[in-house]
Amino acid sequence: MSYLIVFLGGGIGAMLRHGVNILAGRALGGGFPYATLTVNVTGSFVMGLLAAYFAFKGDATQHWRLFLTTGILGGYTTFSAFSLDAALLYERGEMALAALYVVASVVISIAGLFAGLYLVRQFS
Repeated sequence: MSYLIVFLGGGIGAMLRHGVNILAGRALGGGFPYATLTVNVTGSFVMGLLAAYFAFKGDATQHWRLFLTTGILGGYTTFSAFSLDAALLYERGEMALAALYVVASVVISIAGLFAGLYLVRQFS
């Protein structure tokens, strides 16, 4: 059942992201990744709202948590999960580990993208 809940939420989140991509492209053009920035910031903000609500109110079922966070926000942006992970490390007082996680995630992810581009170019 949890897979179905995440699947449904992920579809909604992906549709929302697509809508932001279209709206930002029409309103602001394509010279800067406004849509991605908007999705990352708004998704992280909503993840903060949900994480605080779940932590302090605690009355949401596991199915609702999965639907909203892993599902909708996961389909909308995985940056929100990254932001939450970094914040949790920071909140636990693990400053060095939080900084390492942020730097490693960004640098290694971009390096992975370039590695993928390189490999495809070599075999094309």
